Amino acid sequence: MQHNLNLPWLKPLKKSFPDAEIFLVGGMVRDVLLRRPSKDIDLVVRGVPMPKLISFLKREGTVDVVGKTFGVIKFGYKNAPQIDIALPRTEIAGGSGAYRDVAVHFDHAMPIEADLGRRDFTINAMALNLATGAITDPFGGRADIRAKIIRAVGKPADRFAEDNTRLLRALRFACQLNFAIEPKTATAIKKLLPKLVEGHVPNELIGRELVKSLVANPVRCMDLWNATGAFKFVAPELLKMHKCPQPKNYHNEGDVWEHTVLALKNLHGAPYQKFLKKLPPIFGAPKKPSPTQYVATLLHDVAKPLTIQTPKKDGVDRIRFTGHDTEGAKVARRIAERLRLSSVEGVNIDTELLVWLVEHHLLAVQADVREMKETTIEKYFLRDLERGRELLTMLFGDGSATIPSNTKDKKRHLDDVLVRIRRLIKMRGGRQQLPPPIIDGTEIMTALKLSPGPKIGELLNAVREAQLSGAIKTKLQARAFLKKIEPSKK
Repeated sequence: MQHNLNLPWLKPLKKSFPDAEIFLVGGMVRDVLLRRPSKDIDLVVRGVPMPKLISFLKREGTVDVVGKTFGVIKFGYKNAPQIDIALPRTEIAGGSGAYRDVAVHFDHAMPIEADLGRRDFTINAMALNLATGAITDPFGGRADIRAKIIRAVGKPADRFAEDNTRLLRALRFACQLNFAIEPKTATAIKKLLPKLVEGHVPNELIGRELVKSLVANPVRCMDLWNATGAFKFVAPELLKMHKCPQPKNYHNEGDVWEHTVLALKNLHGAPYQKFLKKLPPIFGAPKKPSPTQYVATLLHDVAKPLTIQTPKKDGVDRIRFTGHDTEGAKVARRIAERLRLSSVEGVNIDTELLVWLVEHHLLAVQADVREMKETTIEKYFLRDLERGRELLTMLFGDGSATIPSNTKDKKRHLDDVLVRIRRLIKMRGGRQQLPPPIIDGTEIMTALKLSPGPKIGELLNAVREAQLSGAIKTKLQARAFLKKIEPSKK
């Protein structure tokens, strides 16, 4: 089997140690077989004792021996990113998935098959000999790739007991690769998931697997994490969305869970690409939504079950969820902080943006967009273009999954917002940035002989609204406008 790795130091290594065997292992072997892009280069070197291997690598590049006691060296060749180079090893993890909760035995003479036997799933338990191109596959990983199956190496219960994080890694791989989980492996996962809440797995590792599953394939994530019972132990708040009814005249798509799944589906598929074409160019057009956006869409209606009011129970005119946006923001913060989502490795989750998106996902529903002040449009969408784009995407996801019983009644809140945004952009001549305010608070206090206080902020907003609407363009006009609405003190 051929590979395209550019590792110039391999030939000198082989020349220095003719009996050495150098293997590519882990996820990259799997990805090469699947023809997927991969950046995770992990190598195992047999036949070279650790001190001699370190000595050689130091001559070729930079060596970090922090992981030496685990049989792993981090090696950097010139300007290339660091890669992991290990000796064959066996390990017994304590169950938590934490780096240091592992008992390791490594030996340069150990057969590669023994090293592969410690790995989690068959599709990750293959080794590619970089000299010969031969693949060592003692557990049938290639067959499982062809069958699109996630299967634990050996007895599933043993593999998961070694590292409980693997329970969620199986779900994540199933989402990323769109594979099924082999029945015995799936049964073990369902049985052992309670380990997640017994303090066996750090919360940030749980959060990592959830976010990576969601970003890779949100609909598959919702289905699989729900079917296995993982949400019960990771984010039980989500389960209350099941069978939480919605008024059919607005939400004929189903209950809150079904609405959320549909919003995620649209965010991940062709409807999102169609939405991007509507965005004014100043916002940019990222090919994929941000990870924060996926989590915000997952959680935007999480508080509906907590705030539901029904005609029968509460005497309201229809099913209502008053305050679910603000309450949902609180729930979103609790989940994000509990799972330490801002610390997820390799995925940028902005907790403050997440909470803000959930809190404001009803912005275009709670008021008539056509009557909104120019300063409101500026504040939420144009003052910070990245944040504005995220909110527009939030409005798209929620709105695209809101299907009234009479489709003629479908509201076009997002379109109304975009009309207002385009109008403001046109008024400023298509410039990237909004024009700076004409006047500041100090000038207002001087002109009107006012003391500092909330009134100054109100007047600043009034002037800014007049400026953005085109009513005033100069400082002189601003002062005249202010004296008209707030006569100065004598």
